[in-house]
Amino acid sequence: MATARGTILVIDDEEVMREVLEALLEREGYDVRMAVNGMEGLELARAHAFDAAIVDVMMPGMDGLSVLGELRAMDEDLPVVMVTAFASVETALSAMKRGAFDYITKPFKNDEVAAVLRNAVERTRLARENRILRQHLQTHGSRFANIIGRSSKMRQVFDLVIQAAPSRSTVLVYGESGTGKELVARALHNNSLRADKPFVTVNSGNLPPDLLESNLFGHVKGAFTGAVAPKKGLFEVADKGSIFFDEIGNVPLETQAKLLRVIQEREFMRLGGVDTIKVDVRIIAATNVDLRTMVDEGRFREDLYYRLHVITVNLPSLRQRKEDIPLLVQHFLDKYGEENNRRDLELAPEALDLLLEYDWPGNVRELENVIERAVVLCTGSRIGPDLIPDTVRSTRRFQIPNFVLPPEGISFKDVTSDFERRLIETTLEAAGGVQKRAAELLHIKPTTLNEMIKRYDIRPRRKKDDAGA
Repeated sequence: MATARGTILVIDDEEVMREVLEALLEREGYDVRMAVNGMEGLELARAHAFDAAIVDVMMPGMDGLSVLGELRAMDEDLPVVMVTAFASVETALSAMKRGAFDYITKPFKNDEVAAVLRNAVERTRLARENRILRQHLQTHGSRFANIIGRSSKMRQVFDLVIQAAPSRSTVLVYGESGTGKELVARALHNNSLRADKPFVTVNSGNLPPDLLESNLFGHVKGAFTGAVAPKKGLFEVADKGSIFFDEIGNVPLETQAKLLRVIQEREFMRLGGVDTIKVDVRIIAATNVDLRTMVDEGRFREDLYYRLHVITVNLPSLRQRKEDIPLLVQHFLDKYGEENNRRDLELAPEALDLLLEYDWPGNVRELENVIERAVVLCTGSRIGPDLIPDTVRSTRRFQIPNFVLPPEGISFKDVTSDFERRLIETTLEAAGGVQKRAAELLHIKPTTLNEMIKRYDIRPRRKKDDAGA
């Protein structure tokens, strides 16, 4: 029977281990299928769809690493968790390099197993959502112009686009630079009755008023020096379609008055001309500044502000929808993997952690640049933390926890020793138990770290449950 949690395949030759895992996982709400060896497990995997698999490393006949390879060949998205004795941790790390999702060591704690399985099943869910999303984009990509998101804030944007698109009403899109305001404008156009008509973008920029007006409204011959022939403006080009003003706040005041007339009267005159030209254009504008403040400061016309402020779409920044980062990463991996003939790339969990911790002042555009760079520079099949730029990595700040000195005082040596031990344990967890990587994170020599591990009798532990993507 299927459950809300998911279905888990357990492959272990030890009856006691199978019973323990079955009881634990069923208590957590999973549907569990058991196999006593690798061949039996692979038969089950061929016959049923699983959300995750737990495989013992040491089994007679077909060992765990071989089973891992076969499972990955069947379904590369299936997360496989390896079970290993403490003495064979190196084998488990080798399995991680071959694509295992994680590993747990015997004897294990129940909460550790539960945490690993939660992450594994969540990864399966995300992978399936990514596939559905890619299929949706292939089918409907032109309608939503590659706007990626499943967060509640982005769902609100999608709903508003669908509701507002069929009308002729002016739409104002608010959002920081790099959030995808033009993509929203294109989605509004593509979902409207004007979808087969022109979509014209106006980069308001800081053009002189005469040049901007010439671009917008066109000009007649002789309207100004160099006007040797008449020219159509962007409003004429966009007739029956949509025109998008990127950063509308940059439009000069004198041009704002003429823009207002087009919105109100649906007509304009070419620069230097006397004839009135009628147009039917849907106006979509975007800004990353507070236009109301600009009105109060006298830098934006109040009447134009209200004409634009009919329907507003507030596009969230990336830091406000970090749950969308895994989907965006997969989208950009697919995009730039295709461009660079690197379709086999995946992002390491540690690298994703860095992306999830960063606040992304440049928003989706900055994330896209980071992934494109990583795809180009990656020499293997996995993008690790080393390919994440320093600007992103450096956001991890180390903070000393608040400390209250007890009235009776405390041993300085005991406090520093305890802190040193916990710092090493935390770093080992973050490094997946790899001492060399932990030493790099602590900026010390591996031999020094090894001596400290022996001195404090620190045993390797798995990484804490902090992936939650």
